[in-house]
Amino acid sequence: MNPKPHIASRVFLSLLAGGVLGAGGITALNTTHAQTAPLMATAAATSASVQTTGVALPDFSQIAQQHGAAVVNITVTSLKKVSNEGDTVASRQRGVPGIDPNDPFYQFFRRFQGQGGMGPDASPTPTRAEGSGFIISPDGLIMTNAHVVRDATEVIVKLTDRREFTAKVLGSDPKTDVAVLKIDAKNLPTVPLGSTKDLKVGEWVLAIGSPFGFENSVTAGVVSAKGRSLPDDGFVPFIQTDVAVNPGNSGGPLFNTRGEVVGINSQIYSQSGGYQGLSFAIPIELATRVKDQIVATGHASHARLGVAIQEVNQTLADSFHLPRPEGALVSSVDPGGPADKAGLKSGDVILKVNNKEIVDSSDLPSLIGAAAPGEKVDMEVWRQGKVENFNARLVDASDKTENLASTSGSGVKGRLGLALRPLQPQEKRDAGVTSGLLIEDTAGAAALAGVQAGDVLLAVNGSPVNSLDQVRTLVAKSDKSVALLIERDGNQIFVPVRLG
Repeated sequence: MNPKPHIASRVFLSLLAGGVLGAGGITALNTTHAQTAPLMATAAATSASVQTTGVALPDFSQIAQQHGAAVVNITVTSLKKVSNEGDTVASRQRGVPGIDPNDPFYQFFRRFQGQGGMGPDASPTPTRAEGSGFIISPDGLIMTNAHVVRDATEVIVKLTDRREFTAKVLGSDPKTDVAVLKIDAKNLPTVPLGSTKDLKVGEWVLAIGSPFGFENSVTAGVVSAKGRSLPDDGFVPFIQTDVAVNPGNSGGPLFNTRGEVVGINSQIYSQSGGYQGLSFAIPIELATRVKDQIVATGHASHARLGVAIQEVNQTLADSFHLPRPEGALVSSVDPGGPADKAGLKSGDVILKVNNKEIVDSSDLPSLIGAAAPGEKVDMEVWRQGKVENFNARLVDASDKTENLASTSGSGVKGRLGLALRPLQPQEKRDAGVTSGLLIEDTAGAAALAGVQAGDVLLAVNGSPVNSLDQVRTLVAKSDKSVALLIERDGNQIFVPVRLG
């Protein structure tokens, strides 16, 4: 399931080498494809556990009994284009007939393999998919995933007492994958909302949902990690678990052992499309904050700092003389944005925001995204070998996100392996830069790092360069590595280069 999660339809065995997929669901399935992992514990196993560890396995029956009625099945109808042959384009791509093109596998291949064009003879046809949700107010307020109800023309909510309601989508937020529904009913059962603050790695958790359409299925496991960031999902610090979550579980609740909802099951990581021990849930605090905004205004807003960032690996840490490979390296700053006004520069490494450490670069987007537009943040920044403090007033993201640049990319013949020359005025205008050196050829360390002829070298170890002498001086001062700021195709990125 890859971020910006998406409705799932069927299990496709051995289709991908690996990917993060949405955990939505369908109405029909081939049971031979289902990869379920039911919770089973015999008395003998429980006894052995007690003797070995001194701790008995938890009994989740009370949670299932008390709160299962507040977990609902969601059926979504949408209009999607299909070919005149009658099968969806996604079906033909995979050789599996009748698959909803709104499922995550379809989106996955569209985004990462460039497939999925609809063709001129495509025509719309109704398709159905399923997910889960949970009731949070007696008058019919329901939380689920945004990808479950995306592009919906009709949403039907089915309760455990078999009553069905047409739901209104009050709003959805693709950035956090949270949606809020409303059904016209009263005196409904609800779930209590908890907190992830005290949730511990290794703690038991429970999921209830509709995997493959099997309504009110219960699975259990433990918290594997907290604060996980997935590709393209920078706004969400996911709870990772090993709870069995499959297509159809999307939008269902994740309970702690006290029967409180601590997350919304949203993502799985799978090579087969089914459960493989890696499940991800949206923390309930984040989901509740988004829900409150949707109920109040019909949409959710997120804050923006206005920087492009990248991961700090050991080579970059050595280049910037950081004691540890931690923080978010600023590769570029949006002109006129909050970071620019605060004084941040390319080459700065953001270490803390509001006294919260940025260990992984993905920590920054989730912290900024959780803040409100207009909020002031204090930042601890590593610049030129020392710590400095800055503060910025955040603005509305307006559909912009912090860009996490990859560290694969681009990096004076000699130790560095670059042939450089000054940029001509027209070349500066074409590249949109005011300074820098054109890289005419690469060899050795720079070539191994991915630097290419045609790249523009803007800075070395955070210091802007305009001449060959400046580059030579900065490289001579470096020991094991240098960090090159490269401009390529309008994008800037720091490239770590290990020196010979």
